[in-house]
Amino acid sequence: MYWPIGAARIYSASPTKRKDHGHHDSEGSQPQVDDEDVILGLRTSRSGHLMATITTTKMTVWQASPTVVLATSSRSAASIKDYGPNVAVFLRPDASIAVVQTSNGFLITYSLIVDPTNQVYQQIHEGATQQKLAGANRLILEQERAGLRELNIKFRMVIRIDAGIAAALTLDNEIIVATRKPAAVQCIKWTPDNAGRQTSTELVSRMSWMARGVSIRAMVYDRAMSLAIWITSDGQAYAVQRRPESSKEPDENQRLFRGYGFHTPLNTNLEATHAAINARFSILAIACVGGEIHIYTARDYAGSIPLSHKLLFPASLSTTGKISCLAYSPDGYGLVVGYEHGWALWSVYGKPGASSFNADANMSKMNDECWLTSVSNVSWVNAGSELLLTSVNDSRICMMEMAKSAVTSCCSSANISRTLLLTSSHLMIYRGFDLPSHATISADASLWQHVAIPVLYLTNQRPIRSVVTSHDGRYVAVAGKRGLAHYSVGSGRWKTFDDPEAESAFVVRGGMCWYQHVLIAAVESDESYELRLYSRELGLNSESLLHVQRLPSAAVVMAITGQDSLLVYTYENVLYHYIVNASDTTVTLFQVGQLALNGIVRAPARVRAVTWILPNFQLRDGDPSQDVAHAAVLFLVDAKLVLLQSSTSDGSPKYDMRVIANNVEYFDLMRDQGTLSDSPGQSLPGSPSGEQPLITGLHADRGIRDSLWYFDGESVKFWTDVEDLLNSASTDNDRYLPVPVSTVTDFYPTCVILNRGIIMGLDPELHQRRDMHFALFRQTIRTQLFLPQILRKHLSDLDPAAASVLAFRYQDLPYFSHALELLLHMVLDDEVDAGVKAEESLLPSVVSFLSSFPDYLDIVVQCVRKTEVRSWRTLFAYLPSPQQLFEESLEKILLKTAGGYLLVLQEFGTSSEQCIRLLQKAKEAGDWDLCKELGRFLMALDPSGDTLKDALGRLGINGEGQINGIAADRSVLLATPRPTKTQNPHWFDGESPRSSGRISSETVLSPNGTADSEDYFSSRSG
Repeated sequence: MYWPIGAARIYSASPTKRKDHGHHDSEGSQPQVDDEDVILGLRTSRSGHLMATITTTKMTVWQASPTVVLATSSRSAASIKDYGPNVAVFLRPDASIAVVQTSNGFLITYSLIVDPTNQVYQQIHEGATQQKLAGANRLILEQERAGLRELNIKFRMVIRIDAGIAAALTLDNEIIVATRKPAAVQCIKWTPDNAGRQTSTELVSRMSWMARGVSIRAMVYDRAMSLAIWITSDGQAYAVQRRPESSKEPDENQRLFRGYGFHTPLNTNLEATHAAINARFSILAIACVGGEIHIYTARDYAGSIPLSHKLLFPASLSTTGKISCLAYSPDGYGLVVGYEHGWALWSVYGKPGASSFNADANMSKMNDECWLTSVSNVSWVNAGSELLLTSVNDSRICMMEMAKSAVTSCCSSANISRTLLLTSSHLMIYRGFDLPSHATISADASLWQHVAIPVLYLTNQRPIRSVVTSHDGRYVAVAGKRGLAHYSVGSGRWKTFDDPEAESAFVVRGGMCWYQHVLIAAVESDESYELRLYSRELGLNSESLLHVQRLPSAAVVMAITGQDSLLVYTYENVLYHYIVNASDTTVTLFQVGQLALNGIVRAPARVRAVTWILPNFQLRDGDPSQDVAHAAVLFLVDAKLVLLQSSTSDGSPKYDMRVIANNVEYFDLMRDQGTLSDSPGQSLPGSPSGEQPLITGLHADRGIRDSLWYFDGESVKFWTDVEDLLNSASTDNDRYLPVPVSTVTDFYPTCVILNRGIIMGLDPELHQRRDMHFALFRQTIRTQLFLPQILRKHLSDLDPAAASVLAFRYQDLPYFSHALELLLHMVLDDEVDAGVKAEESLLPSVVSFLSSFPDYLDIVVQCVRKTEVRSWRTLFAYLPSPQQLFEESLEKILLKTAGGYLLVLQEFGTSSEQCIRLLQKAKEAGDWDLCKELGRFLMALDPSGDTLKDALGRLGINGEGQINGIAADRSVLLATPRPTKTQNPHWFDGESPRSSGRISSETVLSPNGTADSEDYFSSRSG
């Protein structure tokens, strides 16, 4: 997932004139943009290093990083008159040719020629001292020293399209043009073929797979999938492929394309307008007239493209306006959608992210931040670390820096268990795991450690393509275009290659992982494939390699599993099993097995992650060489979580495959999280002395340690015991898969902190203030408990023993009582809303379970006070009477808890005698604050004050001052103070601060259960 950070950077190739009225922040200050300077189109190259913008009269070519103008081509007045003004721009994928579309149906082509011997800009520092240069941005200085190569724009030719241009695509070998009258598709090669042919045409009416009488109005293409999407004038969408050329057929008989319709609108609002292709996950996004976005899964090239899901509206259609553009990030994990009045981000399977619709429109207009109020074009650059936006009637480009999860580059267990973000030049490491339990859920920005990637490495090898952390969080490694670098969190030091040639001699392909302080990297070097082992304690050079393991083909993914097992999956569809053999002097890899998956995994490149599950007997006493025969392998293929189980048929091993989950963005097997911390103290050469693992876990309970978690874009789902899942998935057992436990969050979950019982994630926030003239984004820590859902699952499965064992493991957490309160509240609300019959109710089991805990009385009263009154009778049908609970609270001297039950007693029509008895107990205990509150409660029961006077008389309090002091304010009722963050630091998002159950003087409750505008009953809906 992606999160915007900081303030946007603005670039413009033309000056923007501002008409001032007084001073620069005046609300009357409006930008004046010439029509000839308004950006009409934005295109980026496949690599993202170049981009082109278009206005009505000129084309500008930019370098993406650092963002500078390299060249501009302006058209003459005669050209504008003959061909018409510019309307669109296209770039050949390798950025060698630019194509400008004009309003009169012409395509003007230009060659973009890079001159490596000349530079566009010369570095000049007038009056700059060495001290000033040292304090400047080192990255910018290094980029300036490297220089910006000169780029020349050379006119090639003008292509006239007599039939009119409806849409166009630029591919590696040709440009495809959809014409209007007649509706046809023309393919124009960049250079003629051997036979001298350069063009070929097919009429839309001759395409049997398309509807009759339609024309094409939009086209997009993805090279990785070799697939295009065509949107027609009737709002349908087609998946289209180019047929291979055949020289045997005459041009008039050739069929150039084949396709299948997959989006057929049922009404005008569902007509397709824009499309985007996500090759990484094999999904297609279609934007509709009414603002909906439909996501389809491309299962094959034979037309099997079913609807996967629909994205939620970020706001109403009147607020957002129609969709103007959309684009997937290069890695496919994020989708940005531009609207007439803003933009929004989603994760690949539909979790909403950042959005501009929370911005103050008046303040955005006053600060002239058009990128918050309208979007016409969007594009990703720098491997997704930066997002480009252009606005309607504006001459500027907005560049937002994005922070992306490390999971997007390497879907490993370590990256999932540790929240690590990557920006264009920094790492953001969350350090809350090292702090006490209550600090883990703090939104304090100081818990983020910002680490700058070495400038020289970033200058030579940007963008960063892969980042991985160790399981204990002590080490981080990054890899760019070539080479790698690694960082120690404890010492704060980077290590890079001293020799640039050694750094550029290999490419990390297949990922990286850490085994204690040893980095294992899958690399490609000189057309050979290797696993290289680097020690954190040694320098980075060819001589410091601990071990090199040759591979027969390139690695796709790899993972550390168990205590010393390394799994490597390669493009030849083979899974290799290595043992990390560590001694006092060296560390080596020893292959103990392999598994051929031909016929099981059809496309090795689609595999995103791999791990396996070994039976307990094999883990304890088994021979590692036999692990392959006993293991159940988990693959994440695209977004499908696939389970392979071994079985024996006729004496030969066989593997059975089953898809156990779909739409998976990431998954985490909890036994992999604790591999290093569970491992015995094994000595490695050169290991840091005195450093202890930062991670601790809950290892005594197998049901939690062996849980399997995944996120599907809507909720976090998990199986509490993977052994039960394996038994159910086995073909020997004709059983359905157990239903996973589901936890819905209103933020994007990044990791599960198992030993603290919470799901942690990030939520973007847009900040605007009147004392600063720009808006900025930042991400905040969000958390949610998962304990209530697991406890409910055990109780619903009639397994209170498992619930008790789980609760015992977590009972020392400071917010454990709150988790039990949520359990009761969740079950009660669901059963009241659903009208569950008494014989089917889960409440009796929940109440019986809660009664075994010492905070039982507090849990019940806190739940009651936050629940609608209509639910009280349902709850107390399975509880002792309120009178009995009140008496039990008095007996245990839980006076404030007993005070909470007074509200319930009053609702059930009992007398004020209990209040007087509690007042007596409070007087004896010297709790005068409670006495005052009880006095107010009695005044609410009897505004005349007679009941209060009688109670004070019975208690022997006859002072006139006390009575007058309380009775003087007849409007004061029983107050229940609301806690502040300083009173209770254990906050959980999604729950009101009132959920702590502490008393707040800001809340006023009357005996009939109603409340004022600051209602303590936070869960009430009416």
